[in-house]
Amino acid sequence: MQSELEDAIHEWHASVNAGDPARSAAAVGDPVVVLGPRGAGPITPDQFAGWVDRSGIRLVPRSWHPISERLMVVEEDATWPGADTPTRVATVFRVAGARVTAALRLPDLTSALELAYICREMAATE
Repeated sequence: MQSELEDAIHEWHASVNAGDPARSAAAVGDPVVVLGPRGAGPITPDQFAGWVDRSGIRLVPRSWHPISERLMVVEEDATWPGADTPTRVATVFRVAGARVTAALRLPDLTSALELAYICREMAATE
């Protein structure tokens, strides 16, 4: 049996990989915190859906690394339109209420795990 955390992340990947803006907007919280090569910060579900539509990105999960009940790091193969080969990346996901509330994409698994552990410790000391 999958957890709510895994279910939300699976839905996030399915909606992004389908290139479905409406489904993608429904898969994230309001706001959703994002991190990527073009910046970081909170965005609305509609802004997230716009990114899904514009980017054409596809992210194939390769390994799953649970951090806490609400945090998971997923190593992924990312492809964009026109790319010949995938690029390995890793995303720190935070989930609340069956929706992804943060998707922090980093260039490698080590960086993502380090950030996730810091996030976990910060949350534990609130």
